[in-house]
Amino acid sequence: MGKSLLIVESPTKMKTLSKYLGKDFIIKATYGHIKDLPKSKLGVDVEEGFKPHFHILKGKSKVVDEIKKAGKEADRILIGSDPDREGEAIAFHVAEVLGKEDRIERVLFHEITKRGVLDAMKSPSRLDPAKYDAQKARRILDRLVGYKISPLLWERVSYGLSAGRVQSVALRLVCDREAEIEGFVREEYWVVDAILALPTGETFTATLERKGADKIKIRSGEEAASIKDYVAGRDFIVTRVETKGKNISPQPAFITSRLQQEASRMLRFSPKRTMMLAQRLYEGIDIGEEGPVGLITYMRTDSVRVSMEAVGEAREFIKKSFGDQYIPAKPNFYRNKKSAQDAHEAIRPTSVLFTPEKVKPYLDKELFALYDLIWKRFVSSQMTQKKVETKTVDASAGEYVFVARGTDVLFDGFTRIYEEVGEDEEAESSLPPVAKGWKVDLKDTVMEQRFTSPPPRFSEASLIRTLESKGIGRPSTYATIVSTVQERDYVNREKGRLVPTPLGRTVNKLLSQFFPMVLDVGFTAKMEARLDEIEDGKKDWARSLEKFNSAFEGELQGAQQQMKSLKKEEKETDIDCDKCGKKMLLRWGKSGEYLVCSGKPECKNKKNVKVGGDGKITIVESEARGICPKCQGKLIEKKGKFGRFLACSNYPECKHTQAYSLGYSCPLEGCPGKLVEKTSKMKKKFVSCSEYPKCSFATNREPVEGQCPVCGAPTLFSFRKNLFCLRKDCGWKSR
Repeated sequence: MGKSLLIVESPTKMKTLSKYLGKDFIIKATYGHIKDLPKSKLGVDVEEGFKPHFHILKGKSKVVDEIKKAGKEADRILIGSDPDREGEAIAFHVAEVLGKEDRIERVLFHEITKRGVLDAMKSPSRLDPAKYDAQKARRILDRLVGYKISPLLWERVSYGLSAGRVQSVALRLVCDREAEIEGFVREEYWVVDAILALPTGETFTATLERKGADKIKIRSGEEAASIKDYVAGRDFIVTRVETKGKNISPQPAFITSRLQQEASRMLRFSPKRTMMLAQRLYEGIDIGEEGPVGLITYMRTDSVRVSMEAVGEAREFIKKSFGDQYIPAKPNFYRNKKSAQDAHEAIRPTSVLFTPEKVKPYLDKELFALYDLIWKRFVSSQMTQKKVETKTVDASAGEYVFVARGTDVLFDGFTRIYEEVGEDEEAESSLPPVAKGWKVDLKDTVMEQRFTSPPPRFSEASLIRTLESKGIGRPSTYATIVSTVQERDYVNREKGRLVPTPLGRTVNKLLSQFFPMVLDVGFTAKMEARLDEIEDGKKDWARSLEKFNSAFEGELQGAQQQMKSLKKEEKETDIDCDKCGKKMLLRWGKSGEYLVCSGKPECKNKKNVKVGGDGKITIVESEARGICPKCQGKLIEKKGKFGRFLACSNYPECKHTQAYSLGYSCPLEGCPGKLVEKTSKMKKKFVSCSEYPKCSFATNREPVEGQCPVCGAPTLFSFRKNLFCLRKDCGWKSR
């Protein structure tokens, strides 16, 4: 009997599968997609029912030839590309080049373990036309939007710009949030805390919350001071002590969006980085004597479902490792959202016996950190609840009621190994024993002025959470959406938050004005739901595209007729040039609007400006960031292809430039350098020493002023309200 041919996507997976399938199988890899739409043209025949013209990708001819040759010699052909829409498209394209669609079998590997692989091989299926139709429809939708809007942006705004169907909606969310922040009017309020001492000598802090039965909001320092004077001479009496028990349940094993969010918050991985690492864990890692093993199940999923075998293994492990008190009487089960496709299990370790400690020697630092997170989340999902007791104490001084709250942990439960703590959650603190009717002494009254805060800018994690909640994107696309808006220079990541660039705001403004349907959040969510229906065989892909395209073409024609060219547009202002006295003109550039002298080209005067919502123009003077070492001119901040840098204000006479200094000292002992901001070729910001290459210090952490109390390093970094030492061999943290 001849050999069987198995075709997969990645060479890593190929290596792992070879171990389980033996010599009877020839395994070939496609190295991702082998076909796509052409780059130089639309590649979709709209008049012929949106027929796509896929062609072999550049550089893939050799791969395709090898697959064809192997296919001719094989008695049996199986395709084991990833079990999602993209994987199905790869399977169909491989079948097309082999020309043996009727003979080809499809195998779906949900985990790359011996059991998972052999089970999948026992029950192969056929190619799934509905799933391929859904992928085809998405690809064509994105091509129609990108290839018809982008040239318009090139012509009217700037060459090289692009628009994406889903990415443009994500950009709109970021821009809308920025507008909300800019339009926010903060309000002053005051907090009054009373530090109270019990008869036992213990103290606790209570916050003023009510006047009589009504909630109180203190709006001025004078009002806060009058309350402080009022309570100063009065007795504080404990009027209420309320104790409640509370059970906190564990979270389910990760779905894709939750994994990206937690990895972003806990590990500071970008969604794109998280998915690259997860792919490696899924495809197989060499763990010594056992050879290559897939350590996690498939990582693109929106289901919290877990197999009973995995649940049973986890419960047995918990019993042996932590004791019966950590196992619930019945296994924990979790419900999927209505929108979940439930095609794959939740993301979990393929075996809980591959503990983080066992596999750590075989994983690099980032792989281990992600695996540790996935493993702990899954095991904790099958543990008992955390039991806490909350205590609320009211202490009254005349008509004012001060309230203190505390929490005592009675049983740690699942938090023995894992707990998801929100970004803004405070640590739990307990209150000392206190009883109703007790008189407590006022030790001090603390007044603090505060202001209401605007909504925070999106982080990568919170943007994914918002996209998911609004039904935009799917597990396979979240990471691409978030990375694409940054790679196109529409959004910058500053201190962990997403900020729209002037270019991004301009593109969003134009798209919102002329393509309201494309940028409508609700419409985009409906299109995602329609793609799911196509995959389920409930909707026809070509008719769905026709319905979208007829509405889209109407918007496109309107934009072509009415969108003004920002390249040519110049608006005269009433601002005089400070060099020649002529009027300044307002122009647009990729870095935003700016002023140029109408006396150009003789007068080369330019000014950076900020244009308010009311059209008011404010000149932004460049702040001096130092002295030019060549000509003693001012060093000013500028932005270029690779982020911020410092340049001499006497340009073009003096062309001196240098990296943007953050003003902090290099933490390495004996190094005289300063920390400077840099951007990699992949447009990722990082911090390094100005003495490079003499000093190789580099970090992606955000430095803060402060000295390490252990090693004396002059600079620290802050993460989740803790301070850490920047020296890798120190390890100090504030708490």
